[in-house]
Amino acid sequence: MSKPSESLLGPVGREPLSVLVAGRIRDAIVAGELADGAPLPGEKTLGERFGVGRSTVREALRILQAQGLVSGGDRVSTRTPIVNGAGAVSSAAFALENVLRLGQVPLPDLVGMRLLIETAAIAEAAPKLDAATQGRAEDAIAEMEAAGDDVERFIDADVAFHAALIDAAGNAAYVLVNNVLRGTMAGHLRAALEREPERAAVMQRLNGEHRAILEAAAAGDGALAARRMGAHIRDFYEARVEP
Repeated sequence: MSKPSESLLGPVGREPLSVLVAGRIRDAIVAGELADGAPLPGEKTLGERFGVGRSTVREALRILQAQGLVSGGDRVSTRTPIVNGAGAVSSAAFALENVLRLGQVPLPDLVGMRLLIETAAIAEAAPKLDAATQGRAEDAIAEMEAAGDDVERFIDADVAFHAALIDAAGNAAYVLVNNVLRGTMAGHLRAALEREPERAAVMQRLNGEHRAILEAAAAGDGALAARRMGAHIRDFYEARVEP
């Protein structure tokens, strides 16, 4: 039996104090003990509470800033650090998007995930679709119709349409994952539309599909809306984008 290497028998590493302090503050934010937008105590107060020096507190705050949980309070700002929950959601979305891109996740896999999210979301949203959400979706459709062959304008309105319906499902996880997928797939959509010889006609046809999806959702038919959403996404990518 071979002996374990010296590296395996070395001392067990310990987390730096700044990481531990950042973790305690993060837990308080996530648990709601520190409300979004609330100012954090000063460095001296935090140091006394955790039994650490101010330099450790400053490093902990930098960690929390990088995670998007805290804003302000850095060396170039005189603002008191404040809890920034919305920033954490945005940071998480960017981080997941980077993971997908760095991992070179194939487009068919991304399309498959988007199909799961959006068909489930529209099925859940349809029975409770309210006037405000329907108005958002209709405004997005009108903007897409006015886009002509302007790809960027069309894509912006397309994002708004899908976001409105996903928001209506009331599932925060759907929203987060959709933001990541849309960001990751935006380049594929843009490239596919830009190389379309009949771009304006294709964009108008896609918008007709948007109208059909919204009509089914507005009628409260989640199953039909989900089928139309699935066909809308699947047919476009299968026909126009190489894996």
